Amino acid sequence: MAHPRSELDKELLSPLRLSILSALSRVGEAEFAAIRDAIETNDAELSRQLTRLSDVGYVRIDKQPSGRYMKTWLSLTKEGHAALTAHIAALKRITDN
Repeated sequence: MAHPRSELDKELLSPLRLSILSALSRVGEAEFAAIRDAIETNDAELSRQLTRLSDVGYVRIDKQPSGRYMKTWLSLTKEGHAALTAHIAALKRITDN
């Protein structure tokens, strides 16, 4: 039987990407700035990580008009939720050994 570390999601090995999915899992949908502040990062780094998470299908990014500006809304996809759940389960199996 393979060690539980083989079940870890490579996209979630980054603490920042793991933090993003964890924060989104608690709220369903959030505005870009709320997630940025919650996970204590900057706009550029959050944007880079969101692009990667969006590319693998874990996060949905929606831009909506708000007055003269566009607001970016983020939400966890079903795939993202499943990946987060499996990753956390693998971490628990690793720490229980």
